[in-house]
Amino acid sequence: MLQLGGLTIDTPVVLAPMAGITNAAYRRLCAEQGAGLYVCEMITSRGIVEGDQKSLDMLTFDARETVRSVQLYGVDPVYIGRAVQILCDSYGVAHIDLNFGCPVPKVTRKGGGAALPWKRNLLGAILRSAVRAATPYGVPVTMKTRIGIDLSHQTYLDAGRIAADSGAAAIGLHGRTASQAYSGQADWSTIAALVEHVDIPVLGNGDIWEAGDALRMVAETGCAGVIVGRGCLGRPWLFRDLAVAFAGGEALNLPTLGEVADVMRRHGELLAELMGEQRGLRDFRKHVPWYLKGFPAGGELRAALGMVDSLARLVELLAQLDRTVPFPVAELGAPRGRQGSPRDHVVLPQGWLDDTDGLTADLTEAELGISGG
Repeated sequence: MLQLGGLTIDTPVVLAPMAGITNAAYRRLCAEQGAGLYVCEMITSRGIVEGDQKSLDMLTFDARETVRSVQLYGVDPVYIGRAVQILCDSYGVAHIDLNFGCPVPKVTRKGGGAALPWKRNLLGAILRSAVRAATPYGVPVTMKTRIGIDLSHQTYLDAGRIAADSGAAAIGLHGRTASQAYSGQADWSTIAALVEHVDIPVLGNGDIWEAGDALRMVAETGCAGVIVGRGCLGRPWLFRDLAVAFAGGEALNLPTLGEVADVMRRHGELLAELMGEQRGLRDFRKHVPWYLKGFPAGGELRAALGMVDSLARLVELLAQLDRTVPFPVAELGAPRGRQGSPRDHVVLPQGWLDDTDGLTADLTEAELGISGG
């Protein structure tokens, strides 16, 4: 089990927030497969406080989500505190994660995401404000970060100490720097170092492609649980495998193409229920390449599924797949989703590295248009 303050998670697995992916439909789909903590897409604190409609629309939860988890993005302690209070008081949120790990240039160039932990004093002020606002509701606050801006500007050990001192319930570490983005291989040794450095639970993130990877990460690093992101793209049954693995069960059979088609249909149905049929099926299209990765499905059928616009059409096209085709074992352990290339430098505000304070920095534009990523 995973203990986050007073919150107990039966399986020590967390679904990482992913922009445009982890909406209520996808979280429900993953939860139907296994157990864990399922976090919604990243939302800005300013958007919540100022009533931005896009941000508020993202605070949609499935009726079966008994544990509502939100990842909050922010750079201002006052806004963060007020947003936490709103989430706890008006939305029944049971867990709040603070994002200090986003490597996207439009975020780091304004001092947010993975750039912010360089400003140690500002990081501490944000964490203390969030914990102070959440404490009356008994809601645990966690944070997620990276190794640092780059290997020459590492922040994760200081961030862990600050999180623990501020009353955070846990810290998640993606074993890459912001300059690496999603390229290369995650450095799990940093996760082990953080475990030794702090006395709060550490959640490991990076290169969890199969259930065996999660068990190996826990064994090698001593982390209390794992955060799964790109590994579940087109593979929500990974949460089933993880639940079985952490319970000490035997490995399950890989799904056939027919079983994958059934999950695809369920996904389409849930998206239609959440967004309406036309919009939901448009949203479903981006998942098709992930679901069919490695399967012999044919170019024409793939293209047609990539243009699907109704549930009836989805059912018709899925019926054309050969249900007996076995899962492509060559895809096991292979990276999924975006990878990209490492960056020569991370775009930061001018003079960002000159000091580690941040309390007087003007970051008023850092949250504009960021909800969802």
